[in-house]
Amino acid sequence: MLDFKKEAARAAVNLIRPGSTVGFGAGATIAHLVGFIKEDAALASSIHTITSSAATRLLLERSELPVKVMGVTKQIDQYFDGCDQFDAGLNALKSGAGIHTLEKVAAAMASEFILIGDESKYVERLDGKYPLVIEVIPEALSFVLARLRVLFEGALPAIRMDEETDRMAITGHGNYLIDCRFAHFPEPALLNETVGLIPGVLEHSLFYGMAHTAILAGEQGTIIKTRS
Repeated sequence: MLDFKKEAARAAVNLIRPGSTVGFGAGATIAHLVGFIKEDAALASSIHTITSSAATRLLLERSELPVKVMGVTKQIDQYFDGCDQFDAGLNALKSGAGIHTLEKVAAAMASEFILIGDESKYVERLDGKYPLVIEVIPEALSFVLARLRVLFEGALPAIRMDEETDRMAITGHGNYLIDCRFAHFPEPALLNETVGLIPGVLEHSLFYGMAHTAILAGEQGTIIKTRS
C-alpha cells in the first residue's frame, strides 16, 4: 500500500527551485520532503532552508542542509507545511503541536505557501472535527475563555493540559493554549477576524487566506489544488 504522505512529498520536491530559500513546518510529510531533497545532491547544495519547528531544524542539520535563523530572515520563496484539515478556499487548521504562531510567521514570509499531505485532509467546508487552538498570554487566560463563550454560541473552550506533567501546556513563548471547539464551526473569515481581535490573544491556528497551493495524494493519485 502506498504511503500517501510520502507520495505528496515526492510531488512537492518537484516544485522547489534551485537557489531558493525554502521553509518547512513539521510532521511526517515534511520529513519525507526533506529526505527527497537530500537525495538530490544538486538541489540540496543550492538551496537554503528555514523552519518553524525545532524537530525539523534537527532533521535539516542532520541532512547537512544549510539552515537560516528565522528571526533574521525577512522573506522566503516557498514554505511547505501540513495541516489537520483544509477547505475549498485553502483555509487550513493546524491544531496539533501548538506551534502555529511561528508557523504562521513563516507562512506569511513566503512568496508561496504550499500545503502537503494525504487526501483525508481535504473537506469542502471546515467542519469542527479539529479545535481552533489559541495562544494566549497568561494574564488574559480567564478573560479570553469567557470572551469566546460570549462571542460564539456553543463554543467550548478548554485549557490545554500537558499529559505528562498534568499541568497547563506552555508554549515556547511562555504562553498558554486554549483548544476551542464549536457546536457549529463558524465561517472562517468571521472566526479569523473575531478571535484575532480579542486582547491577550497572540495567535490562533486558523490559517485564513494564506495558502496558495495544496498537494494531496490518495487512491486516485496526486492532485494539486490552487486558491481561486
